[in-house]
Amino acid sequence: MPEAKKPPFTGAIGFIGFGEAGAAIAKGLAKEHSVEMRAFDLKTTLGSEARQQKLADFKRANIEGFERAAESVKGARLVFSVVTADQAVDAARRAAKGIGQGCFYFDCNSCAPDTKKQAAAIINRAGGCYVDVAIMGPIEPAQHKTPVLISCEQADEALEVMEALGMCARVVSQEIGAAATIKLIRSVMFKGMEALVAECFLSARKAGVKEEVLASLEKSFPTFGWGQRLEYMLERMIKHGPRRAAEMREAALTVAQLGLNNTMSEASAGWQQMIGDLGLDDMDEAGFRAQADSILELLDFSSKAE
Repeated sequence: MPEAKKPPFTGAIGFIGFGEAGAAIAKGLAKEHSVEMRAFDLKTTLGSEARQQKLADFKRANIEGFERAAESVKGARLVFSVVTADQAVDAARRAAKGIGQGCFYFDCNSCAPDTKKQAAAIINRAGGCYVDVAIMGPIEPAQHKTPVLISCEQADEALEVMEALGMCARVVSQEIGAAATIKLIRSVMFKGMEALVAECFLSARKAGVKEEVLASLEKSFPTFGWGQRLEYMLERMIKHGPRRAAEMREAALTVAQLGLNNTMSEASAGWQQMIGDLGLDDMDEAGFRAQADSILELLDFSSKAE
């Protein structure tokens, strides 16, 4: 017998945070579902320019924007929290003021397990159903179909909702923080590699030995594709450095809470923040040579200014 067709998802969806990840998830959902979506983003409470840009983002996505998080989640069946790691608990506090009984709260933020547990206590106390969600790949181009891990006491019910939305989710535990732990320990390697690539190849470029270093690495690791990967990694740091730094600080906290030395994670956060703060967003696809020279010039200027 053919598999029974699952009923379509019904109900409103709220977003707390509407940056790259939130907008991508909303865009993907809009392609496949005719549902009401609304959003709140902290930038709407800031200066005029940032506020107008975010309001334009809402309009472009055909989403109703709200000036308070509580209003954006009121009456929603589920909420995506997609903010920076350092804002996750504050986002939960804001959402808790309007969240409905039984509303699923998908915390997609890259936070340490203890941070997730703090946010969970706030949401569950308000009557919501907190779900620890770990996004396990780039949000584009897969958008809402990007693989995610989930953990919480009601994980099976949350999985049903996610599958109804066409999401690619897998339950890893009933314990909040389990999904976050997997994500952040993985990030020690992935985002740590980005920092190592930056330190290695910026040094090589400044010393005038980039091609020799690259050739040596290609010989030692012939299947890695260093030339292509170094450009991609540097692009990610340029475009998303501060957000990745926030994630790495949570990774460092996770490692420390395990009783281990977190020096590598802390240093990786430093590199991510430093490059992201340079404001070279318009050069994220300019190629390694132009990117590296611009970074080195700005870092050299900064050191002289000090």
